[in-house]
Amino acid sequence: MEKIKVGIVGLGRLGRKHAENIAFRIPSAELTAVCSVVKEEVEDIQKKWGIKYGYIDYDEMLKNSELDAIFISSPSGFHCEQIIKALEKGFHVFSEKPLGLYLEETERTAKIVNKYKDKQVFMLGFMRRYDSSYAYVKKKIDEGIIGKPVFIRCYGLDPANSMKSFLKFAKNSYSGGLFLDMAIHDLDLARWYLNSEAKSVWAIGGAYEYPEFKEINDAETGAALVKFENGTMGMFLAGRNCAHGYHIETEIIGTKGTLRVGTIPEKNLVTIFNDNGAIRECSEGFLERFEQAYLSETEEFINCILEKRQPDVTVEDGVNATALAYGCKKSFETGELVNF
Repeated sequence: MEKIKVGIVGLGRLGRKHAENIAFRIPSAELTAVCSVVKEEVEDIQKKWGIKYGYIDYDEMLKNSELDAIFISSPSGFHCEQIIKALEKGFHVFSEKPLGLYLEETERTAKIVNKYKDKQVFMLGFMRRYDSSYAYVKKKIDEGIIGKPVFIRCYGLDPANSMKSFLKFAKNSYSGGLFLDMAIHDLDLARWYLNSEAKSVWAIGGAYEYPEFKEINDAETGAALVKFENGTMGMFLAGRNCAHGYHIETEIIGTKGTLRVGTIPEKNLVTIFNDNGAIRECSEGFLERFEQAYLSETEEFINCILEKRQPDVTVEDGVNATALAYGCKKSFETGELVNF
């Protein structure tokens, strides 16, 4: 069996999960190289998993002629630069979301991606499109089961017990803020489900429990109301301080019905009966909730390389989702309606 040899950059929580999927769960892929600015992360994975090459310098990894593809799971601010460098060296490229933190750099990156698209595969990590429930919703919308979709409501809430680690990260590394870092998944889903780009957005938010968010010019909890070009509507809530766990919920209302995903963010199908009553535990984080989606999107990337085709998620999806998220950020910061 032909194996695609992959080098990954970024070995944080998500990067390590991607690396594990490539190394152990996809028969047609081989994790050949790992790269991180944290030397201990590289050495740990090389030793435990027997990975042939380890790097603390991304440019050095790109000199490795054994590699076929580069998997980018580094902090968001590095994505555009690393995508361009890898494509120009002749590699297929997968990049985690967002495509970039600024609209200008995403547009420049899109031009480079399209320059090489006849020879190299590029894929962006909007993994919810590969989650079985969200993919099923798209199928039902396309079948007309709810008529014409006219409104989407999305909740994206991170567990409160992750607050300490997030604030430590945010103070030392620019994440892009609540809308670019978190809500961009929901914004992309809205574009996908409603089949339209944004026309205008108004966003609000604040720091309610943790004043540290004011110091980094971000919202602890924020909401956005979006009008799309085809007249449809979207309401988006994102927050970092969810007491009951990781809560991802989506509702699409159409002219003939409604679809919902994740109304109760259940960990599994188990109910615990004890002196607290009947308890349904919640998912503890994104790696648990979207474990299957992360594997499926990586499998799709590898299959695209083997089958010499491009994925359904395009670089333009990355540009337009970033534009919408950046509009939300601008509206939140200025208090004004933003038109596209």
